Amino acid sequence: MTAGAPALLLWTGLLLTPVMISAGQVLFKMTGGRIDGRGASGVAGILRTLVDPYLLVAFAIYGSATVLWVYVLRHMPLSQAYPFMALSFVLVPLASLLFFGETLGLRYWIGAALIVAGMVVINT
Repeated sequence: MTAGAPALLLWTGLLLTPVMISAGQVLFKMTGGRIDGRGASGVAGILRTLVDPYLLVAFAIYGSATVLWVYVLRHMPLSQAYPFMALSFVLVPLASLLFFGETLGLRYWIGAALIVAGMVVINT
């Protein structure tokens, strides 16, 4: 981390960015489910999809996450910051369990533990 940036803000950015990206993924999935129910074929369907509130919120979250990520990268090396993006590989399946009732098997839990362990190793 470089001098001048508050450590709390950088840590918040490191942790909040993958959370925001994961929330965007959930909203993309929800948008997809809404599209299925209203015939998204043709130009009219594409236009309806582009103005879907879930999709617009997902875009806003992704945009905000990108701005936050740029702030983080302004103050720390990419090689140190980027491993935190792996949290989305843990968070998105958890969100799919919560919001869509998808099942998570033993391999998920082992993989999630390995991702978290890898982040600890990289950042200590």
